[in-house]
Amino acid sequence: MVFKKLLGALGVGGPSVDTVLEPGPALPGAVLTGEVRLRGGGSDVTVDRISLLLVARVEREDQDEEHEGTVVLERFTVGGGFRLAEEAEHTVPFSVTLPWETPITELHGQHLGPALGIRTELEIAGARDKGDLDALAVGPLPAQEAILEAFGQLGYAFRSADLELGHIRGTGQQLPCYQEIEILPPAGHAHAVNEIEVTFIAAPGGLEVVIEADKRAGLFSDGHDTVHRFTTSHHGVPHTDWNAQVDAWLKEVIAGHETRATPSSGFGHHGDQHRSGPGAGAVVAGVAAGVAVGVVGGMVAAEVVDEIGDAFEEEEGEEGDEG
Repeated sequence: MVFKKLLGALGVGGPSVDTVLEPGPALPGAVLTGEVRLRGGGSDVTVDRISLLLVARVEREDQDEEHEGTVVLERFTVGGGFRLAEEAEHTVPFSVTLPWETPITELHGQHLGPALGIRTELEIAGARDKGDLDALAVGPLPAQEAILEAFGQLGYAFRSADLELGHIRGTGQQLPCYQEIEILPPAGHAHAVNEIEVTFIAAPGGLEVVIEADKRAGLFSDGHDTVHRFTTSHHGVPHTDWNAQVDAWLKEVIAGHETRATPSSGFGHHGDQHRSGPGAGAVVAGVAAGVAVGVVGGMVAAEVVDEIGDAFEEEEGEEGDEG
């Protein structure tokens, strides 16, 4: 879907921009291709820079209240330094590499929930304006897909997915936010947990899988969360028994083991798993602290804007300048 907008900062009759993405879902860490199509306005202008911004809708907590905003996950410069004549047409093809941690928006054609897009920004005569916004579909990496399918095979059901502003301590997270995929347990585990939250943190060397179990409160005890981190390789996905692997992870998470584990120096292969940190209780505290730090420190660095709305095209705020 393409949204065409005139560059209001340049006045009536300014250039228009239309960005077209290659059809089909992109993949985290993979190349995204397309082209930016420009049409000149009522006068000649010099296009100093064309930027593509990977933007996402995120949630953040502020004094026990949830707010939504827009965060810029990555910025790419794809062109610039040319003259655009009056009413002339100019096309700029591009090829950019998405971050490995780019959130997943769909699985087998089914939308998972996070709103992700590519915003095109033109810089002309020192003025910068939002010129175009396209929804971006992102599918899972093979290991991510295999793990999610294993949850389904084990009787778990997808509930929702969102993006949380902040960092999870003890992981290699690079982006200012992380994706939480909420999954409901099958009847056999419903007595022990309310839901399971899964976060994927991908990197060239492998995949970190953070699993959090929201445990039910007993008659004489309070409910609490247990968080565990596992790692696996991108290789050998077809040769791994993912049902057995994910089931083993879940049994450990639900049991809430707090044994210490020696951090691995690298990523596991063929489903090897490692826990980092001094136990689940401390990891939970680390996640909470990471979110708090991310909200304060990430607001400027990530160009967060509090633009409340249901869709990108309804935003009216202005994004901060890139640091």
